[in-house]
Order: sequence, then structure tokens, then C-alpha cells
Amino acid sequence: MSETSGDKEKILSAVGGKKGLIDAGFPALVFLISFNITKDLWNSLIASIIISAILTIIRLVMKDTIQHALSGFIGTLISAWLANRTGNPSDLYLNKFAVNLGSFTVYLIGNLARWPILGILLGPILGENLAWRNDPVRRAAYIRASWIFVVLFLVRLVVQIPIYFADNVNLLGTVNLAMGTPLYIAAAYLAWLVLKDVPKTIPPKVEEETN
Repeated sequence: MSETSGDKEKILSAVGGKKGLIDAGFPALVFLISFNITKDLWNSLIASIIISAILTIIRLVMKDTIQHALSGFIGTLISAWLANRTGNPSDLYLNKFAVNLGSFTVYLIGNLARWPILGILLGPILGENLAWRNDPVRRAAYIRASWIFVVLFLVRLVVQIPIYFADNVNLLGTVNLAMGTPLYIAAAYLAWLVLKDVPKTIPPKVEEETN
């Protein structure tokens, strides 16, 4: 496997990959199907929580990383609590709106401050740590790649919030699934395309050891 392909796998794995797609999306899909069949908010919420818990347990038993399953389980609990508290099925997605708004703000500020969040997150994974900060070309690449996620989080909010206020839970659930992990993985792939042709910055200690 080439170094470029290896970096792609590392970047895609960092956002969850195929397993992350299942862990994040399947509980929401179960809720949507259950609610359409039963029209019972409470039972549908319980079904999504149970599925999320089962996926987390499966990851533990198989000794896979539980980062995405566990974060999905916690997110499912928070979302279920919000929807149950108000009795409005659409409120299941309020937590995700908050996460997207927070992520949009952090990524935007990071780029404006020239501390791109992708560089902070991926630097250790790709063996650069924060050495890229001293490389204007590599830093600029991380900034460009981070803009992809700024746009992603903003588009999610712009598209989904009007649907929320229209109180169309079926459309909101479907759009949320489509713009969830699949779109996140697509953004990660685009970020890799931006980064792959820009040489990585080797930290001084690593470079000395190599020589």
C-alpha cells in the first residue's frame, strides 16, 4: 500500500469509515421506521436506544474501536431525552443541530485564526503532529481542506432547520440520514484529495532519527 493510500485510509478511519456509518445512521433509521409504523414516539425512541446500545456492545465484543459507537449511543440518549421531554418527534434532531452549529463555529474560527482544525486532528494521525504549522504550504492545504467541513456543517443547518420548523419529521429524518455520515465521509475524501499532493511536514526529531 502506498503512503498516499495509507493516509487516505487513516483519514477515512478517523471519521468512522463503514462501521461509523452503521453506528451513527442505523439507530436513526430504526427510529424513523418504527415511528412511521407505530406512530408511538416513546417506543420508537426506546427502539433506537436499544439498537445503539447493541452496536456499542458488538464493537466491544469484537474489540473494534468504540469511539463512534459510544459517541453515537450518547448522542442517541441526548436526542431521545429532548424528543421525549417536548413530545415533538422532530426534536430528536435538536442535538444534531447544536453539534453542527458548534462544529461550524469551531472550524470557521480555526481557519480564520490560521489554526485549521483538520491540521490539529490529523497531524498526530499522519505523523506530523503540529510540525505543519511551520510549513506555509502544508498549513494552507489544511486550511483549504477545513473549509470543506465549514461548508458541510453550514449546508446541513441551512437545509435541515427549515424542514424542522415545517414539522415534517419524515423528510427531516430522511435528509438528516443522507447528510449525516455518508456526507461526512465524502467530505473526508475531498479533504484527502486536497492534502494528498502536498508533502507532509516531518517533525524535526523524526527526521533526525530517519537520517
